[in-house]
Amino acid sequence: MPKIYADLYTERLILFTVKDSLTEKEIQDGLRAVINDGLATQAVTTLTSGAFLVAFALKLGASNAMIGLVMAILPLAQLIQIPAIYLVEKYRARQPITVYSTAAAIIFWLSVALIPFLFSPQIGLKVLVVALTLNAVFNAISGCSWNSWMRDLVPQNQLGSFFGRRLSLATALSIILSLIAGLFIDYWKRLFPRHEIYGYSFLFFGAFLAGLAAIYYLANTPEPRMSSTSERVEFSHLVFLPFRDENFKNLLIFLGFWNFAINLVMPFFTVYMLERLQLDMSFIIALTILSQIVNLAFLRIWGKFSDLFSNKSVLHLSSIFFAASILAWAFTSLPDRHFLTIPLLVIIHVVMGIGVAGINLGTGNIALKLAPSGHATAYLAASNLVISVAMGLGPIVGGNFIDFFARHEISWIINWSSEDSELIVRNVHFQYWNFFFLLAFLIALYSAHRLIAVKEVGEVEERVVFNELMAELNRRIRSLWPMLVKRKE
Repeated sequence: MPKIYADLYTERLILFTVKDSLTEKEIQDGLRAVINDGLATQAVTTLTSGAFLVAFALKLGASNAMIGLVMAILPLAQLIQIPAIYLVEKYRARQPITVYSTAAAIIFWLSVALIPFLFSPQIGLKVLVVALTLNAVFNAISGCSWNSWMRDLVPQNQLGSFFGRRLSLATALSIILSLIAGLFIDYWKRLFPRHEIYGYSFLFFGAFLAGLAAIYYLANTPEPRMSSTSERVEFSHLVFLPFRDENFKNLLIFLGFWNFAINLVMPFFTVYMLERLQLDMSFIIALTILSQIVNLAFLRIWGKFSDLFSNKSVLHLSSIFFAASILAWAFTSLPDRHFLTIPLLVIIHVVMGIGVAGINLGTGNIALKLAPSGHATAYLAASNLVISVAMGLGPIVGGNFIDFFARHEISWIINWSSEDSELIVRNVHFQYWNFFFLLAFLIALYSAHRLIAVKEVGEVEERVVFNELMAELNRRIRSLWPMLVKRKE
């Protein structure tokens, strides 16, 4: 094919324009499109992950080992971001790569929705694993190019507030949509108890439609031209470049340890409350919603602080909040439920909501900020790679750790006896769950310590951020107090 026709064919295929510069209106229109894309993407995630995906796999006859495989697919598929860097650097057109890979990924949710209609449970389970793997691979490619795209589109001085607002809106939608989806599944199960699996198909089809909306908004988001470096860098050198940057390498170490600690313990909170504390599912859901509401309320606060101070300062303080909440789990049963168990769980979920809000916002923003403009794709892909490996290893190690320590315990008993009485006080009774929470706390604490080595412009002491946080909460309570008093009257 002659070169002129090949160029015309490529231009018609891409259908997108990379601009040397964007007007203020184009930037603002693009930011609105990014917000809407975030809402649509969150709808897909809410309807296709967590309890809904696990329940669907169980209905197909999945074993515990198969459930573990299903949950490991998404983080491990992020390894594909390494060749995705080459794709982005070669074509330097991130919008078409993001749109096309997102479209390819969303098709597989349609195939998952059709599994109960087309396949037996045995074959359907295999189709599910293949579809989830391909979906995760294309999403990894999309995420790699999208991160680099956002690095150049969103103004640097608005990163914290913008992504804080985007994340807060997405979290609010997730709370509402998860409740609606849960009620729908319960209602469907009552109407068609023998065909419950088809209810999940409708959820996945809804996710497919939300994915189409996400593609529309991505296609209508402008793309600024990628920054060019003065010298051409070989791909092999580009891949290892983030690991040679001392400051960014310190960030990667923190992200690795931190995501390992979180995913070591978080998947097992529900198991612990169901099996060890014998709590009702409705109460567990209520605690989860409480944590999400607190998360939503603090996203804007952390976003404001990350712009005012630094992402590192926010990360350090919020990671300490989360580490403390992990340690508190060990005291919810010593050795069984006690009168402080429920109040402790409420406090834990509130503190977890505060911590997770700052962590989710800070980890994404600090990687965006520390990634140099000319090599943002490689740096952000390295960040996602480290996070994905840590997220994949965490639950595997956590499950084996719990099984190992199920046969171990530490007890410290004070026995006071006299001629006519005997008093036995069990001060400490550490069982396998307590060992587990203690290990996760120590790893989380070490992760927070590793953050000290990361340098970011504008960072301040955590004490300053903590004092400002307390002042902000005090201002908000004082502003709400007259309204509360008025309602009482």
